[in-house]
Amino acid sequence: MTSWAQRSRKAAATVNRNIHATIAYDGTDFLGWQSQPSGRTVQDTVEAALRELHGHAVPVRVAGRTDSGVHADGQSINFMSDSAVPEERFPEAMNSLLPNDVRVLRSERVGEDFDARFDARIRVYLYRISTRRMADPIARRFCWTLHREPDIIRLNRYASYLVGSHDFSTFAASGDTSASRVRTIHSACFYASPRHLLFKIAGNAFLYRMVRSLVGTMIEMEARGTAAEEMGRILEAKERERAGQTAPAWGLSLHRVIYDEREFY
Repeated sequence: MTSWAQRSRKAAATVNRNIHATIAYDGTDFLGWQSQPSGRTVQDTVEAALRELHGHAVPVRVAGRTDSGVHADGQSINFMSDSAVPEERFPEAMNSLLPNDVRVLRSERVGEDFDARFDARIRVYLYRISTRRMADPIARRFCWTLHREPDIIRLNRYASYLVGSHDFSTFAASGDTSASRVRTIHSACFYASPRHLLFKIAGNAFLYRMVRSLVGTMIEMEARGTAAEEMGRILEAKERERAGQTAPAWGLSLHRVIYDEREFY
């Protein structure tokens, strides 16, 4: 049977198309999104599949560079393609070349000027917490097990201080190189699902390990019974030492990337 790569190369398209794709991956065995000199990364894995499909290097643009061990339910990428693969069939073509822990969910042709990173308006992250006293062996790769049930009302009082435009220096890891640490958070809340306690946060962008630092700090504050007003003071301090623990990477997923704000509100 002729492979997608063979068919694509035999009938190369004459038009260079800009393809926007949504991907998902289990980040457990990756050192994050961004290509590195050594170690397995999602970027290298995706670009290797595209190279096999096209017969030459195909650089990828991405909306959010996840850290080591972080997952994605709805990562957004774009790339220029001169292959003959129909724009809606890149999931089938790429998935035939990708390992099982990375999947292309959907694809479409977009305008030449579209950039997955710079055109993104809102990024949504989801953090999963297991409140079971005994760790769930099935979900252990995708959630932080607390072994207790925290007070959601108290947690949401802390989270309410995050909404709006703030300098989030307190919650930036030491490796953050952002020129500005001001970010706009559109929503932030904890809620219960049948299996987990979930924290969903949506913002224009995030600092290095910011979401994990926020989650770890709020869980720590809740355990101590800290007053909600303290969250505001910690945020305003802009001092890293005022933050609490950093929640584990495996509970975090890049959930969705939004390009039209009307889809969010």
